[in-house]
Amino acid sequence: MEAVYEIQRIKQVISELEGGEQYLVRSPQDGARVAALFIGEDDREVFFVMCLNTKNRVIAVHRCHVGALNSSIVHPREVFKSAILNNASSILVYHQHPSQDLMPSREDIEVTGRLVAAGKLIGIEVLDHLIINAKAEYYSLKEKGYV
Repeated sequence: MEAVYEIQRIKQVISELEGGEQYLVRSPQDGARVAALFIGEDDREVFFVMCLNTKNRVIAVHRCHVGALNSSIVHPREVFKSAILNNASSILVYHQHPSQDLMPSREDIEVTGRLVAAGKLIGIEVLDHLIINAKAEYYSLKEKGYV
C-alpha cells in the first residue's frame, strides 16, 4: 500500500479581548494586567504561557498546565509548543498559588531557569515569570534577577 502523507497548514487565529483591545506588554505590570484576565481563585496551581509577537503584542494565551494544590509539573516542551505554533517571538509565563501568596518556591525558581535556557536554545526569549493573584498583584522573577 502506498504511504500517504498529509501536510497540515498551521493557521494563527487571533481573538480579540473585551472591546477589540490588543494588549501590549512593555513591563511586568502590563503582563500582570493581562494575566489577571485569565487567572482566577483556583484551588490548584494553573500555569499559563503568554505568547508575544516582535512588537510585544499578545498573540495568544495558553493554559499550559493545571497542577495540584501546591505544585505544578511544568515541562519546557509544553510551554514552548504554543509559542512555536503561534510564531511567537517571546513569551511571558505566569501562574498563581492557590494560597494567593506571591513568594516563589524553590521549584518556581528552578523551572524559570530551565525555561530561560530552553528559550535561548530555540530562539524564543522568556521575558519574565510572574506569580500573580486574582487582584493583579504580582511577583516578577525578572525584577528579582532570576530571568
